[in-house]
Amino acid sequence: MNLLLIEDARQLADSIAAMLAKYDYFVDIQSDGLSGEEYARSGIYDAIILDIRLPKKSGLDVLRSLRQARVETPVLLLTAKSKVSDKIEGLDAGADDYLCKPFAPGELLARLRAITRRRGDFQPDMLIVGETSLDKLTHRLFRGGLSVNLSSKECRVLEILMQNIERIVPKEQFIEKVWGFNAEVEYNTIEVYMTFVRRKLLAVKSDTRVRSVRGTGYILEIIK
Repeated sequence: MNLLLIEDARQLADSIAAMLAKYDYFVDIQSDGLSGEEYARSGIYDAIILDIRLPKKSGLDVLRSLRQARVETPVLLLTAKSKVSDKIEGLDAGADDYLCKPFAPGELLARLRAITRRRGDFQPDMLIVGETSLDKLTHRLFRGGLSVNLSSKECRVLEILMQNIERIVPKEQFIEKVWGFNAEVEYNTIEVYMTFVRRKLLAVKSDTRVRSVRGTGYILEIIK
């Protein structure tokens, strides 16, 4: 499961990410409101953990902007504020739940499970572009009566492309979302995986194709 953690206290953010990694969560960290909102708008996350007090743009302003943009990814507000009025303001802004610092790791996990159980309304496990479908749970690609298995990384790469249909996805974004911020991945590794994905699309006679944009990234297009 892919999570976005927007928290400016780096030590706390790193400890939360390390704890969640033990439970098979993949966590991206952003430390200010502007960059956090940019990542949140990608639509590739199953949930967002959002601090209220952030530099550049407050967590509540980020949340309001996301909801106005119809980004419906579940959001768990994580904050030191504990007044009832603060909780009401956060929930009214569009949060799915609210957790006060300090907190027990078990409670964070439980609240994440609760809000992601409701994510089906906004983050379906089956992605459909044209006549091509990707099952994120089983890592299978379908079109018509044809299907093929994908590796976990192939599935993640294709998921990012399908979430951004007809939009260029920078190479750096694939590195960050598939391999992680600190991964030492060369750009030719991404091209290798794009080759794998293209073969899988051909195997099911997909009505989509991956096009390279020189010096920038990749784009998934519907074949017309």
